[in-house]
Amino acid sequence: MNFFFSRTLMIAAALTIIVSAAASQKRDLLTGSYSLLEIQKILQSRSQWHPFPSASERARWQKLPEALRNAYLKKGEEALLFKWPSLPATLYLDYARTGNRENYQRPYFERRQKIQDLILAECVEGKGRFLDQIMNGLWLLAEETSWVIPAHVKTLQRGNDLPNKRTQVVDLFAAETGTLYAWAYYLLGDQLGRMSPLLPQRIMDEMNARILVPNLERDDFWWMWSDAEKDTSHSINNWTPWICSNWLAATLLMEQNAENRTKSVYKIMKTLDRFLNSYPADGGCDEGPSYWGRAGGSLFECLELLESASNGGIDVYSKPLVQEIGRYIYRAHIHDFYYVNFSDAPAKVNVQSDLVLRYGHKIQDRNLAQLGAYSARLQRIAESGVGGSLSRELLYLFNLDLIDKYEAKEPLLKDVWLPETRFVAAREQSGSTDGFYLAAQGLHNGKSHNHNDVGNFVLYADGEPLIIDVGVETYTAKTFSSDRYNIWTMQSAYHNLPTINGVMQKDGRQYAARNVQYQNWPDSVRFALDIAAAYPSEAGIQSWLRTIKMDRKVGTVQVKEDYSLNSAAKEITLTLITPCEVSEREHGRLILSMQKRKEGESLKEISIRFDPGKLKPHVEVIPINDNQLKRVWGGVLRRVIFTVQDQQQRGSVEINFTRSSREN
Repeated sequence: MNFFFSRTLMIAAALTIIVSAAASQKRDLLTGSYSLLEIQKILQSRSQWHPFPSASERARWQKLPEALRNAYLKKGEEALLFKWPSLPATLYLDYARTGNRENYQRPYFERRQKIQDLILAECVEGKGRFLDQIMNGLWLLAEETSWVIPAHVKTLQRGNDLPNKRTQVVDLFAAETGTLYAWAYYLLGDQLGRMSPLLPQRIMDEMNARILVPNLERDDFWWMWSDAEKDTSHSINNWTPWICSNWLAATLLMEQNAENRTKSVYKIMKTLDRFLNSYPADGGCDEGPSYWGRAGGSLFECLELLESASNGGIDVYSKPLVQEIGRYIYRAHIHDFYYVNFSDAPAKVNVQSDLVLRYGHKIQDRNLAQLGAYSARLQRIAESGVGGSLSRELLYLFNLDLIDKYEAKEPLLKDVWLPETRFVAAREQSGSTDGFYLAAQGLHNGKSHNHNDVGNFVLYADGEPLIIDVGVETYTAKTFSSDRYNIWTMQSAYHNLPTINGVMQKDGRQYAARNVQYQNWPDSVRFALDIAAAYPSEAGIQSWLRTIKMDRKVGTVQVKEDYSLNSAAKEITLTLITPCEVSEREHGRLILSMQKRKEGESLKEISIRFDPGKLKPHVEVIPINDNQLKRVWGGVLRRVIFTVQDQQQRGSVEINFTRSSREN
């Protein structure tokens, strides 16, 4: 649901909204608008559909900017020297034996990246210099028993073992590999056929066996969600549009049977409808901004392919949900590479900048397009390309003219409220990073990539992190197992939340916020929710009202806890996680010293004020050894633990954040 209010109304009175959980809606935006018969009529045939120039069509490849051509040639030349790594059976089993994903995935992805680099280099140069190495790489992929990575084979094949060649299953990266094969065939099929007529046929055979036939004939892959109406407790995530974007490209490019091609496209549209039917109307991505790139971003990729292959006949960009899904990414943007990162998302995200720009252009949303242009400048894609899949590289290369049409600008929204996602964000000044930026969420603990974090908040100052969501360590077998919530980053005690009698929040959709309220004035914002039901009964909570306020006029943020328990508590603690140094300057006042961004910059200090008679602080140092977390936070984080001194059945405590300079 969208809420629109006039400026006069907003100034006159606060907006108060109390929300409840949103239900899945049977929208069927695609198959409700286009029947199978209509798809059959408007879909271009394989011979008609020509989205990009092949490698032999030199004119458009030669017109690419010299900086980009040189960047792709450099990558291709490096790949010419690449020694193809082997993927033995023991390496595939390493995940089942040790839980380590990286040992197999690193060489697996290296193979595919080098093939992509070689293909693009050959397309750019067009002299045949890279063809032998391309053939070697494609042949190696054909010899792999399965394109599914070990971490995914268990849920699809029903057994954490070697892959079964007789029963091909499709995961994210089997689908990506299929699309790599499909574009290789499309771009270089003639050249590969002259090297050996058996190579294009082998590509076609592998595509049919591994991607096209299984996806068309089977309905039991969980990401298809064919039994969605029967199992309302189950939800689908980024897997669905991500796989569909690759399955769709492979079908359009490679399916030789016209009837099966139409049926597959319609089945993909139906699968996408299930994804869209489960999506909140406000467009919020509960998996976080990094996963938006393969949720909303992959949906956009599907819509672009459908529109292109139907010569504009399939177009749902006017649908409000499609537009809201696109807008989420700038609504979660803080500054530069920082995004609000609840769930498994990291705080620093390299969004697919050209895709963001094209999405904004398509739905005529200037904020979205400008964020894409801004991110493109940060990532310097004009000099190096965009990375990602070959589909996305091609979409970037042949839409270069769009980038110069938009100003590179951060939206920096003053207020964001997504009522179904229960996500709030506010900054002191619209269009500026100066001052505090606050974000909080209050959904449930059954989200995709869930952390037990109902009511968690993050706080930034001048665009830099102050109170944070840690994110997630490098994925292992434990991450998606019954032991997930034994990992510290998943636990509420390592989010900015209370712990009652040693009891933390519990996982499951039933562990949710109640009575979520949002109020907005020009000079302040208030977010309140009862988080008692996010904890199991042994916590002994009757109600726990968390209220978070930002006062823009004086530049403060207040977090207040009003609680009622079944009996007097043995211990209540409140946690704050910060990348800053923490010191106690005086009784009842902690100082967070933020890191300097550049030489000569003055050290920023933020005060945390509290009643020392009610709260006693203690600071723990958390060494960071995981490489994924190190890339965002460096080698150390700090956990500030406030212990409530008056352990009564009912109580109220608060902490206040203020710029130290404003107190002086």
